[in-house]
Amino acid sequence: MELVRATEAAAIRAVPWIGRGDKNAADGAAVDAMRAFLGTVAFDGLIVIGEGEKDEAPMLFNGEHVGNGRGPACDIAVDPIDGTSLTAAGRPNALSVIAVSPRGTMFNPKDAFYMEKLVTGPDGIGVVSLEQSVGDNIRELAKAKQKDVSEIVVAVLDRPRHDEVVEEIRAAGAGTRLMRDGDVAGGINAARWESRIDMCFGTGGTPEGVITACAIKALGGVIEGRLNPQSEEERSSCLAAGHDLDRIIRSEQFVTGDNTFFVGTGVTDGELLDGVRRKGPFIRTESVVLRSKTGTARRVIAEHKAEKWLEPASAADLV
Repeated sequence: MELVRATEAAAIRAVPWIGRGDKNAADGAAVDAMRAFLGTVAFDGLIVIGEGEKDEAPMLFNGEHVGNGRGPACDIAVDPIDGTSLTAAGRPNALSVIAVSPRGTMFNPKDAFYMEKLVTGPDGIGVVSLEQSVGDNIRELAKAKQKDVSEIVVAVLDRPRHDEVVEEIRAAGAGTRLMRDGDVAGGINAARWESRIDMCFGTGGTPEGVITACAIKALGGVIEGRLNPQSEEERSSCLAAGHDLDRIIRSEQFVTGDNTFFVGTGVTDGELLDGVRRKGPFIRTESVVLRSKTGTARRVIAEHKAEKWLEPASAADLV
């Protein structure tokens, strides 16, 4: 619940910037709120995936320690808003997310910004793989789920680099769900039994892949990744950092700990979570908490007194 408070705060603070066209202002407000609340959590958290290298601003930077230092040592991955462009445009599926695992267990994607990713639910275990074509994966997953191929829906980021992937998916007989941004939500939806999405595929952010993997570990699904640099500069940086560009990173290699947490709060409405809503004197948030050790998925509906958040107080004043 301490982690939920941090994503709730980030989501609420981003609300004034929804649809305002300024994604940096939205992200800045969310970062400030999340940072303040994480400072109260009883753990020694090391940010493995954050807002990049430390600069002059107080951001959630890679290598920063958060928490009060009096609890377990943990690796932390944060994205105060997964979908800043969605938030700025007022589009659905923006989330505030945190992932946590024991210290030293989280894959560090240093200097690797893009990765090819494949995500499905438990039916895909031993069935799908990046070693196969997307068409073969669709056909094999359809058999495992006892569906016709025409019923399979694949979520893909709507990018020019995926034009051929989209053609291959449709040529196989499946349908697509094109996402503008927010592939964390897309990956989680692919693993949820009640979701209409069966698979999430394509090249997206490497940090988002690690965050998604923490959720998939709790949901019991499949995630595979392979680094896919989008420029010669990124390729050189990846090789210099010691990354193997041919290696397929599997679920258990993204995060090796057996007690991972994923926490997400909706910023804008989406299939996974409702966004922040004003309900009379309250602000309502919806969050999900996933824990791998117990295999539990909890939804948290919270009502916050609006007066506490609408006053011109800093995030630190609300902790």
